[in-house]
Amino acid sequence: MWCPYCGHQDSRVTDSRSVRQSIRRRRRCLKCGTRFTTQERVENANAVIVKKDRRRERFSREKLLRGIVRACEKRPLPTGAMEKLVDDIESELHRMGKSEIPSSAVGEMVMERLLELDHIAYIRFASVYRAFTDIGSLKKEVDTLAARHEIAGQLPLMSRSNHSSPG
Repeated sequence: MWCPYCGHQDSRVTDSRSVRQSIRRRRRCLKCGTRFTTQERVENANAVIVKKDRRRERFSREKLLRGIVRACEKRPLPTGAMEKLVDDIESELHRMGKSEIPSSAVGEMVMERLLELDHIAYIRFASVYRAFTDIGSLKKEVDTLAARHEIAGQLPLMSRSNHSSPG
């Protein structure tokens, strides 16, 4: 492992811990003595995502995380929530044991988890994933979500006063 500070290629592992689906290693450079942390994770290298147009693409954790981060931008989420969401999806894909997974299955997994995590992030992701073609489609999704949560006894997504005309 190359030292990120001096570039020396030898380091010593001083501590290893299992963190979620990865291993966190504390290292010390044998030349400059600086300590640094590395993460090791098992790659889901065999999984191929089959797109709607039938193209095939290797599963990319980074691409999945980028889409989720975009949907969750500026939302008050706990630290590590998005990483955990990606970890959960990656684990589920691995448990499926399939070499080819439809992108729609991955999209639904994201939608399901974002619905539990943050309603606004869910709507943002849904607007891209479901490719709403007009405001009516988006409104229908918001109304469905609002009704689902009012029935469950949760606070409404929008107050009734937001719907009244100014006067």
